Amino acid sequence: MSNRPTRRTILFATGAAGATALVAGCGDSPGNGDSTPAPTASPGQEGRQLAATGDIPVGGGTIFKDEQVVVTQPREGEFKAFSAICTHQRCTVGSVSDGTINCPCHGSRFDITDGSVANPPATRPLPEKRITVDGNSIRLA
Repeated sequence: MSNRPTRRTILFATGAAGATALVAGCGDSPGNGDSTPAPTASPGQEGRQLAATGDIPVGGGTIFKDEQVVVTQPREGEFKAFSAICTHQRCTVGSVSDGTINCPCHGSRFDITDGSVANPPATRPLPEKRITVDGNSIRLA
């Protein structure tokens, strides 16, 4: 007689591991959600042009998903950049409108001026990202 696991044992173990991973991914425990810092720019992104200044609407912003950055222009000629990763459950923000950066996952909204929470469930602001504006060019710093 062999000591190989039965099909039932394998299916149970696989299902339990999957359920554990799913539950862990949805909680607000340390290392997840609000307590995890947003990623910084990947190596090689620094100095890369994100957009021309004319591409960022005044009172709005543009999301750069590949770079995980959102660039806003709260007032004419004033440019800000923040992580595009929501501090609540790490979803990528989906839009910028009416003075806020909006997360489609749970409704969190962040002020385009300073990244502060304008509407929960997020409790922490979006981390600011460093950019440089040189003439018409906006670049990651």
